[in-house]
Amino acid sequence: MRLVITTPLAVIIDLNDVVHVRAEDETGCFGILDHHSDFLTALTVSVVSWRLASGREGHCAVRGGVLSVAAGSQVAVATRQAVAGDDLNQLADQVVAELKRSAEQEEAAWTHSARMRLRVLRELSRSTAPEGGHPRHPFGGEEP
Repeated sequence: MRLVITTPLAVIIDLNDVVHVRAEDETGCFGILDHHSDFLTALTVSVVSWRLASGREGHCAVRGGVLSVAAGSQVAVATRQAVAGDDLNQLADQVVAELKRSAEQEEAAWTHSARMRLRVLRELSRSTAPEGGHPRHPFGGEEP
């Protein structure tokens, strides 16, 4: 089987010799073997695991997403965020580090956005104020 795991920005996994895929949706864990019927499901935040014909296993933590099986041999996962690894313990460490980095980036973006909103409000206040007076209310009348 072919397994492809993608995010909006990258192809994380693209393997051709996969013999088994394990994933999880809201109903629980399930497995996919070659010649599986066509299938579509929404994944939970979980780990997608696979085994290659050589016996080697791999894992990829996904932040939800959609898994589809087509033509009995094409397994595709589309997710917002994914972290791949061969060892589950190392993968757990990678995921924690990635989540921490993402949280820091989100906090920085939120702070930047809040500062921008404040600048816009200050500029609006200045532009609507009569010379030497108090700012006018943008919908008429004066500020209290």
